Amino acid sequence: MPANALWLPWLLAALSAIGPFSIDTYLPAFPRIGADLEATAIQVQQTLSAYMLGLAGMVLWHGALANRYGRRRVLLVLTAVFALASILCAAAPSIEWLWLGRVLQGVCGGAGVVVGRAVVRDVHEGAQAQRLMARVMLIFALAPAIAPLVGAALLALAGWRSIFIFLAVFGIALTLATWRLLPETLPVAERQSLHPAQLLRGYRAVFGSPAFVLLGLTAALNFCGFFLYVMSAPVFILEHLGLGTTGFIWLFGPAVGGMMLGSLLSERMAGVWRPGRTVGAGFALMFAAVLANLLVSAGLPGAERWIVLAVGLYCCGMSIATPTLNILALDLFPARRGMASSCQSFMQIGINALLAGVVAPLLWTSTLSLATGMALFVGLGVSCWLLWMWRRRQATL
Repeated sequence: MPANALWLPWLLAALSAIGPFSIDTYLPAFPRIGADLEATAIQVQQTLSAYMLGLAGMVLWHGALANRYGRRRVLLVLTAVFALASILCAAAPSIEWLWLGRVLQGVCGGAGVVVGRAVVRDVHEGAQAQRLMARVMLIFALAPAIAPLVGAALLALAGWRSIFIFLAVFGIALTLATWRLLPETLPVAERQSLHPAQLLRGYRAVFGSPAFVLLGLTAALNFCGFFLYVMSAPVFILEHLGLGTTGFIWLFGPAVGGMMLGSLLSERMAGVWRPGRTVGAGFALMFAAVLANLLVSAGLPGAERWIVLAVGLYCCGMSIATPTLNILALDLFPARRGMASSCQSFMQIGINALLAGVVAPLLWTSTLSLATGMALFVGLGVSCWLLWMWRRRQATL
């Protein structure tokens, strides 16, 4: 166990929260950014796609770098660069410069999630790993609720550029906390080369594993059912629900409550319920949420604000299933946990980038189309999970 075991869940959750803070904090500022930089709504929306592009392009390398140089060193360097990228965003004189800053933020933004998952598996196995993963998610779940509130407050007090100054300070604080509190969890003897041939063999082995791909897709598609509402938040909150820039808590409050409850339940289920039963319970709640969402969106005009409760229930089910899905995927490659974590994140981020740039603008036109999108994603997710279970049964026959 690391010397700072009590701090470990909090630090890993904070490092993972770089992503939600990079996305959710500046959502309330979209209209102000467009007006200040003379950019269209689509151009401002593309700052999200720029972040996701940098994230998807670099996330495959976070794990390989952490396998070669150690978890601690990679986190220190990338959180420091994230702070510098945030300063660039704060100083952006045009939308093009903001795109550039967002790409650089994305290059660094996935390190906390990727390397953090590898750290969890470095220090624990089995049920203990699921408990720690769930505890990290429980703390991490606060980020989507806090981020838009912080963004709205900073926007009102000092303008949209102060949001990126806040992100720079956040990055600096994380760099110092990592330097002070996080010990190295990967022994030198277990580190791997960055030789191109060895990397190619590793990536081919991971992405060539149908079991890994199905588990990764299950987790990614489940998350998309919620992420669709995150990407559509400015339209969903401001137009469909008719709330102001301080109304983002209507969406993120229930969502965070659901994530925290689901993570707590997942931690309690670890070692008590079989993995299949845990994931099945998560899907049962997600399907109940989808049904409620469709009914409210299609049959109860004027009751749109009740949709947020369905989103919260969905997040609860998603958070019950996700720690187990992550552990099952990482356990397929015990010698390449960092690389496997990178590949897992690459799959999720690639799908999320497509959702942010293409799918969300097509579906945010009405609450019913958003509910239909959520139903589609969870349907695809459960299909991948059932196929994984079928393949596992076939392998044991």
